[in-house]
Amino acid sequence: MSEKATFGAGCFWGVEAAFAQVPGVISTAVGYMGGATDNPTYEDVCTDTTGHAEVVQVEFDPDQVSYRDLVEKFWSLHDPTTLNRQGPDFGSQYRSAIFVHSDEQREQAESSKAAADASGRWPRPIVTEVTPAGTFYRAEEYHQQYLAKRGMGSCHL
Repeated sequence: MSEKATFGAGCFWGVEAAFAQVPGVISTAVGYMGGATDNPTYEDVCTDTTGHAEVVQVEFDPDQVSYRDLVEKFWSLHDPTTLNRQGPDFGSQYRSAIFVHSDEQREQAESSKAAADASGRWPRPIVTEVTPAGTFYRAEEYHQQYLAKRGMGSCHL
């Protein structure tokens, strides 16, 4: 039986491409979570007024990849110490967030966050929010597998 994991780590295109390569990941989808507006569009979210984060929802087989391994991958994909910013992108829609789907996920995410924070890997404290998953609003189709559709491996500057 598959499970879901949802992560916000800045612009969702590169994050989705990275998670799609993880063995045990069945599917990925980009979208929006954590805001107050129903059915937001990309244009709505870009105004930084809806409260949504750009997220990647990962469907995975827990017999092939653990949730904890996915959280560890999440830390490697962005700078979790910058509040509402990743690279040139800024606004709350680019915040670092782990949206948990169960108490077990919450415990694992919090434990991993504490270990990552204590590791000294980053010079500043981790600001990643760990919060219950809400409604996932799938982004417009042109955003799905954006980099793969364009033959691009990454969008990092």
